[in-house]
Amino acid sequence: MVSNAESGLQAVRRSATMLLLRAPELSMRQVEMELRRLVDASPVPVLAHSRCDVALAVGAAGVQLPEVDIPTVDARTLLGPDRLLGRSVHSLAAAKRAESEGADYVVYGPVFPTASHPGRAAVGLGALRDVCLDLRIPVLAIGGVDDMRSQECLAAGAQGFAAIGYFQRR
Repeated sequence: MVSNAESGLQAVRRSATMLLLRAPELSMRQVEMELRRLVDASPVPVLAHSRCDVALAVGAAGVQLPEVDIPTVDARTLLGPDRLLGRSVHSLAAAKRAESEGADYVVYGPVFPTASHPGRAAVGLGALRDVCLDLRIPVLAIGGVDDMRSQECLAAGAQGFAAIGYFQRR
């Protein structure tokens, strides 16, 4: 069995430029241990999912917040100006709000249908393009991204993409 930290480091070797530890099945102590392991070993920035306290405790580069989490402005207050703060969003309005509240980037989608969020409608490349054109901060595409679709997302204006399966299957 590969630990979350080992899986993340394998993704870096496959061209990931940032790592996010999102492990809802783990206890908070296990999350802390895995995050610390990643921070110590990773050559790229490592982010905690949703937990500003754990990110600060282990020296992570920042936090990725779900859309329904503490307000971006409050997370920015906790993290300070030097840590990365990303927000997952599903609409242009939420993306603009995240930007105005101090997010460094947004993760927008799902752009395509995805097995990790069954039942959530895909927003499509047109909506991704609109968000990219309307924001000054980077927009990362998420949802059903594979090799071909990653290029389509970049062509639509995304600065990058977030993916699980893309890195697991390569």
